[in-house]
Amino acid sequence: MVSEQEIKLLYEKLQNHGQIQNPISSTHSVSGGSINDAYKLESDDRNFFLKVNSASRHPGMFEAEAKGLSLLSKHSEFAVPKPILNFENNNRAYLILEWLDEAPGSDQEETGRLLAKMHQTKTDQFGLDFDNYMGSLEQSNTQYSEWAPFFIEQRLEPQLKIARDNGDMKSEHSRQFEKLYYKLEELFPPAKPSLVHGDLWGGNAMNTSEDPSIYDPAVYYGHPEVDIAMTTLFGGFDRSFYQAYMKENPLEKGWRGRLPLYNLYPLLVHVNLFGSSYLMQVEHILKSYF
Repeated sequence: MVSEQEIKLLYEKLQNHGQIQNPISSTHSVSGGSINDAYKLESDDRNFFLKVNSASRHPGMFEAEAKGLSLLSKHSEFAVPKPILNFENNNRAYLILEWLDEAPGSDQEETGRLLAKMHQTKTDQFGLDFDNYMGSLEQSNTQYSEWAPFFIEQRLEPQLKIARDNGDMKSEHSRQFEKLYYKLEELFPPAKPSLVHGDLWGGNAMNTSEDPSIYDPAVYYGHPEVDIAMTTLFGGFDRSFYQAYMKENPLEKGWRGRLPLYNLYPLLVHVNLFGSSYLMQVEHILKSYF
């Protein structure tokens, strides 16, 4: 819940930044995933999307999210919600975003085309010049010149350590990952680092009255196939999405067979956030490569 005192503080912050003149008239709890409390703020001037979380438990999370959203907005044609304010007060962290109204239906073809165009934003290093979060877990983006070492050391290994510390990862799993690491260099095709959303499941995309929207990113420069892989993990994307993507940005031969490799990362994140029920999928992927 957002208290009356917090609503007053939010109004003062928005007013001081020239965003509204009239007071916030109502707040409604909305779906915002399992990580944050989320609300719609309404005023006679405009509406906003508010996220609230613990400042000490997830330091810098909203600042990193705001920077990631700005990066996506700058380098894509998606309707990305604009970050308005992020601040902390009494160990509560707040992120205020532009409110986007969801439109009926789903323009899968246009979503695929826009993602392909976004992936054409390239740089020289895998990673990013700031760290961020995948869900509520810290995501290190130390930059590397090669994809396989980056994926191993900045994506898989940190999650494996958490899983081992939690008692969810056995020594046999660790040995299987070590064996897989020797194969990754030859399994991954060469690619120049592309701007990726990083957490592109169906719940982080929607249709608006103007363009398709993406949000809640775990953005970095990586292999473009990571986003495609994530779209297959929990569904929500149809054939027209993939056809439009491939027309705009064709992937290397054999891309379908590589998708499970990339999904080891989000699956390990789910093991660490939601429990060992996701470990069976990890085990299935590992077994398929030996």
